[in-house]
Amino acid sequence: MKPKEPIESGQHDMFRSRLDQIIDMGHEKVVLARVIDWQFLSEKCGENYTDRPGHPPLTTRLMAGIHILKYADNLSDEELCARWVENPYYQFFCGEEFFLHELPFDRSSMTRWRQRMGEEKLQSLLQESLCVAVKLGAARPSDFTKVIVDTTVQEKNVAFPTDAKLCHKARERLVKLAKDHCIKLRQSYKRVGKNALIMQQRYAHAKQFKRAGKKLRTLKTYLGRTIRDIRRKIKGNKELEGAFLRPLWLAGRVMTQKPRDAIPKKVYSLHAPEVECIGKGKAHKPWEFGVKASIATTLNRCKGGQFAIHAKALPGKPYDGHTLATVIPEIEQITGATLKRILADAGYRGHNAPLSHKFGVFTAGQKRRVTPAIKRQMKRRSAVEPVIGHIKSGHRMNRNYLDHTKGDAINPILAAVGYNFRLILKWIKALWRKFWIVWMVNHSANIG
Repeated sequence: MKPKEPIESGQHDMFRSRLDQIIDMGHEKVVLARVIDWQFLSEKCGENYTDRPGHPPLTTRLMAGIHILKYADNLSDEELCARWVENPYYQFFCGEEFFLHELPFDRSSMTRWRQRMGEEKLQSLLQESLCVAVKLGAARPSDFTKVIVDTTVQEKNVAFPTDAKLCHKARERLVKLAKDHCIKLRQSYKRVGKNALIMQQRYAHAKQFKRAGKKLRTLKTYLGRTIRDIRRKIKGNKELEGAFLRPLWLAGRVMTQKPRDAIPKKVYSLHAPEVECIGKGKAHKPWEFGVKASIATTLNRCKGGQFAIHAKALPGKPYDGHTLATVIPEIEQITGATLKRILADAGYRGHNAPLSHKFGVFTAGQKRRVTPAIKRQMKRRSAVEPVIGHIKSGHRMNRNYLDHTKGDAINPILAAVGYNFRLILKWIKALWRKFWIVWMVNHSANIG
């Protein structure tokens, strides 16, 4: 069954307070709520539901609204739920008419809605943020014809991986799972395993690498014994073999993988095996563990700020220049404008942009002859860096807490959506202040 969107009835209730009577209707969130085309979002997101009879799902305005607020104000799911109950502006933004003292949804509903929508449908939120910016005069359609593209790393919420910690954690997970299935092991290695990990870390810190390597081999021995013991105990039991199939494979991969071993893919986290190790050449952080993400922004600063017009996760650690074949068509689809010029750094040399845009891509340090106007525009290439910084530090892309590859794909899009709507809220507030100043000046002149 498809969601039924809320309709403003205008009715009064003796026992409940109408939100439009207790809030400032000139507040930026109220203005933004009335400008967003909720019908467009409902039609796009409603495509993931069927017309079969059943319990109606939560409304698109409610779920899309809380995700806009979550990423615009940099809140976790729990913090958002707590603030939603006590903030009437949040409730009005999500389509409520009367003030509610309880959440109309469960916190886990946010996770299920994100996973159901997926990357494709959530792109409509980014598209709507740019449309709202144009409606309010914060941007012009012509601003989206020239863009800057760059990549960054969206780090996953995992501890820094070392072979010793991974082996120790893999053994602990296997022992716990065996206990849950009432499998009695010969030895759990709980005490000696923890002591070996502590000693390995101390030796490594003291740069006594021979001793550290010996303790690492000890940890691998404990893990190997546990794996073989479990395999003997579950042999012939199809149900237990199915339950232990993935944990045993992960543990075996952790035990046997080598520093430069790439096939099959290395495991850097047991609870998030999709994590990749990416080196971006940073002196303070040589290695980052997560997934590569592409961010695109406008070449010239719009009136309302430097908007993010595209965000996408790029699993598999692709070469930056080989991402343009995917990124350019998606940018044109979201903005509805034909790209005339794409600026990128030297990492995009030898790019695979579509033939129609091949000569519209300009990279730093290229030997190709360009006009003085393009030379001046190339100085704007670094404008994408503060956009990436704001999206990561202020809109939940610095640390991705969403699970699996779906979470990796969803988080950059929602972070860019939150960043854009934050700029729009500032633009509305600035406009309201200008109108108030003009009104005060005119009012003073009339009195004088």
